[in-house]
Amino acid sequence: LFLGYVGIAIFGAFILRLDIMSKSDMSFIDALFTSASAISMTGLIVKNIATDFTIWGQIFLLFLIQIGGLGYMGLGIFFYLLIRKKIGFNERNMLKESLIYPHIDGVIDFLKKIVIFVFITEFVGAVLLSLRFALEMSMPQAIWNGLFLSISSFNNAGFTLFEYGLMPYRQDFWINFIVTTLIIIGGIGYFVLLELYLFKKKRLGILSIHTKIVLSGTVILIILATVVVFLFEYANKNSIGSFSLFDKLLSSYFISVNYRTSGFNTIDLNTLKDASLFFGSLFMVIGGGPGGTSGGIKITTAAVLIIYTYWVIKNARAAHIFHYEIPEETIRKAFVITVGSIMYVIICVIIVSLLEQEYRFINILFEVSSAFATVGVSTGDGGTLSLSALFSNESKLIIILLMITGRIGIFAFLISIFTQEKEKFLKYPQGKVYL
Repeated sequence: LFLGYVGIAIFGAFILRLDIMSKSDMSFIDALFTSASAISMTGLIVKNIATDFTIWGQIFLLFLIQIGGLGYMGLGIFFYLLIRKKIGFNERNMLKESLIYPHIDGVIDFLKKIVIFVFITEFVGAVLLSLRFALEMSMPQAIWNGLFLSISSFNNAGFTLFEYGLMPYRQDFWINFIVTTLIIIGGIGYFVLLELYLFKKKRLGILSIHTKIVLSGTVILIILATVVVFLFEYANKNSIGSFSLFDKLLSSYFISVNYRTSGFNTIDLNTLKDASLFFGSLFMVIGGGPGGTSGGIKITTAAVLIIYTYWVIKNARAAHIFHYEIPEETIRKAFVITVGSIMYVIICVIIVSLLEQEYRFINILFEVSSAFATVGVSTGDGGTLSLSALFSNESKLIIILLMITGRIGIFAFLISIFTQEKEKFLKYPQGKVYL
């Protein structure tokens, strides 16, 4: 999976450098950055999508975003099914890992349902957005902008065809509502969406513990992030301090949704206070649900560790929630993901900070967290691009690596670079370590 996404990103870079794709000369590193940002559905930009790319370049970027959303394994196997090719065990297993599906059996049917649901949701979003854009632009422009924004929103990509992003639509409730709804639906995970569908159709008696944790965690984090942004920025005249109460709430909500999954912005994030940027980095690292279009360590990972900590403090025999006990293997994996992610982000922040000493530390932390969690929000370069546009090539490569590893997940990345030890039956004596 890791090498596959790297290969697609490099291939996309060569395509984007073609004269037919861009309106001006583009270095290979900038083309690779843009390609990696699209395939990982991040949204950090070093070239303006609206002004620096031709219509063909924009179409190709949309194609990369769609590949990233379904996963290249998922899209590849779907085309195999269309031409009636036989899918082997290895392909099914990789698809299972890519989609975060619990079983190999039934993974193909799961993929078919996902593809249908994705296209229907993106189509509905495109229609609603196109109708809104038709009020201020020609119908062909409205349809293209609506389609692009719908696909980008559902896949949590954060790309727009507007030079200044969604800032001109800061007070537009219709666009804010549609975009955030698409982001949330795409970010909770395909498995959760399937369970909700089956539950609604009464073909499923009860929702799984996984779905309950994702749904409750999503609601809690969105409310918490909205409150944090609202309180910290309420009196900040540079950000939302001069807005009406309704606009303050709307902007805080929009920021909170995008903190965790997508890279759109309706205000200049460089105007936010350091506290907002710091907590924003934490929300980004947590991310959305597994097996969807969001990044980060995932809601379930954070929830498992919090639940485990609670029951350890209470000196309980095992951690449990919703009348289910959480397996020890799941707790161990959550611990590895969290510790690995924290160490990975810290190391990258240190390296980028040493390479880019002229920029504020909090801005670099925010940028690195955004790349790792495939979010795409940024404090910006002072214009229409991300802060990464000002970075050296070495720092851009680090951000590219962060985006790709964030797409496949830190656990899969660690497995891909560490050799697995054979099982040993030798048992060492226990040593006392005081905490």
